[in-house]
Amino acid sequence: MEKIINLNEGVLKALKFLSDQKLPKLNLEKLKFPLVVGSGNAYNTAQIIFSNQKAVIASESNFKEVIESYKDFIKKGIIKEVVVISASGEKDSVWEIELAKKYKLKTILLTCSKDSSASKIADEVYVFPKIAEPYTYNISTYLGMILAYTKEKPENILSHIKKIKFFNNFNKFKSYSFVLPDEFTFITQMLDIKKSELFGPLLSVRAFSFGEARHAKFVIRDKNELVITLGKEKNKYFGEEKSRWQVSLPNKASFATIMALTYYIIGKIQESKPQYFKKHIQNYCHDYGPKAYGKKGKFNIIG
Repeated sequence: MEKIINLNEGVLKALKFLSDQKLPKLNLEKLKFPLVVGSGNAYNTAQIIFSNQKAVIASESNFKEVIESYKDFIKKGIIKEVVVISASGEKDSVWEIELAKKYKLKTILLTCSKDSSASKIADEVYVFPKIAEPYTYNISTYLGMILAYTKEKPENILSHIKKIKFFNNFNKFKSYSFVLPDEFTFITQMLDIKKSELFGPLLSVRAFSFGEARHAKFVIRDKNELVITLGKEKNKYFGEEKSRWQVSLPNKASFATIMALTYYIIGKIQESKPQYFKKHIQNYCHDYGPKAYGKKGKFNIIG
């Protein structure tokens, strides 16, 4: 387990790695009205990279229902493609591509594994670079895809992160909340997934956009909750006044910056608390994780 790094270390490694990589050129605007599907943070990545064009976004849980409900659009040629986003190119992505082909749709895969099962059957494949990371982290994978969309420079993001001065007694708080600018609301869902993966029910880490935060998310205030607000808009109302941390953003910051910065902060939380993830990840990867997919083998803890 000593090989498992914390999320913040993974962010720094991923940004350094991606600074030297040539990313595939996404030409997704040519797709007039695609059906896009992804699981977990692949779903949230889909929302980000298709945020400025018409698309139907689905998850592994509702893809069968969504594709069936749009069958008339498919028959009329309005929907011609399915874009599947999967870092591994395995698991749900395989049956999703197979199902799309039954509807005679062109299949486009965004992945980090050129030799994966999904890569072998997709009509068109975009392969993104990645580095080995602990299971579930998926920092370099989806960050690379988002960078290809936003065209932010990883080295600039890395420089900004290294300048962050942490809140006094940051590691002493019992719970943490993020409040993000409304335009980055899709990142809040990514942070919620990281909370589940790294802390489960053992530590509260919440994330909202400003708009969401106004909807009674902070009825209960507590000095032991650190409310972390990103951007220029000041937090005047959420959390106890002495437990509010305002984090600046560089000019023209976009989704990749927000993802990397918030992941880095969550990693610092992880670093300062009991190592819940490291304690449980081996049993998950070798036992009940693959069994939930009906697999007899094991997941790689580092992959």
